[in-house]
Amino acid sequence: MAGLSLRDMGLAVLVALVWGMGFVVAKGGMAHFPPILLMALRFTITALALVWFAGPIGGNLRYLLLISVVGASLQYALTFSGVNGLGAGLSALVVQLEVPFLVILGAILLKERATMRSWLGILIAFTGVGLIALQEKFSGSVGSVFLVMGGAMTWAFGQVMVRRLVGMSGLSVTAWTAVLATPQLFLLSAIFETGQLDALRSAGLGAWAAAIYLGLVMTALGYFLWNTLLVRHEVNRVAPFLLLLPVFSVIGGIVFLGEVITLSRLIGGGVVLGGVALIIFEKRAIAEKPGTVHTAAKL
Repeated sequence: MAGLSLRDMGLAVLVALVWGMGFVVAKGGMAHFPPILLMALRFTITALALVWFAGPIGGNLRYLLLISVVGASLQYALTFSGVNGLGAGLSALVVQLEVPFLVILGAILLKERATMRSWLGILIAFTGVGLIALQEKFSGSVGSVFLVMGGAMTWAFGQVMVRRLVGMSGLSVTAWTAVLATPQLFLLSAIFETGQLDALRSAGLGAWAAAIYLGLVMTALGYFLWNTLLVRHEVNRVAPFLLLLPVFSVIGGIVFLGEVITLSRLIGGGVVLGGVALIIFEKRAIAEKPGTVHTAAKL
């Protein structure tokens, strides 16, 4: 990875570790909190930590509201409801569809060029998820696969909207999105979940530690480190490190949650990662051509 110092490589691996372990921590937290309530608590903590350092919204309120509804509230409600029924490691593999969905929506909504190699990567990634869904059909959790897929698609739509923001730092986007998404998630929890008050009253140290990790470490610290890397390098140089994210999730799920990853699931996950890698490295090759202007997404 020419151009990245050892320090920045370490930061990129740390981001993948922090985000990957977030699926493991969330799975543990959902043993006590309903999933949407846990996400509401997560964004409450993020908002309280970051809003003091956020810059003005300016004329971006319309897009920030759309991002908070689709790319935050709906996305996290779908994704982590799926995680609740699927498992941390497997969910982290399926959620890699964020990258193919981003390419598809970028081509449709932003008229960005997608090469044949990118389309091939998309086909391979969806084939991998199809293999996973076939396996999950027999365990009754195929619905959870589609929930995580829906979360990946809404995340990609939110990132398309992020590209339309003007004059805002990554920290400000993260902070204001958290502020706007928090009441939405509490409302979604009130509509679709039960037992919230009992969960809050009986929550122990472990449950609150999970919420704090998700809010402060996974979101606030994770995006701070990620945006720090994006300031120094093109996204194409650091994005390949995110392929380590599901690796950390799978290992964490096995070690800390006792999850079982079968050979057939690993094959499906490997196919997904292969397709995503084809897209990421193809985008990097395009960006490195002289005279090419690359628009980076905040992953």
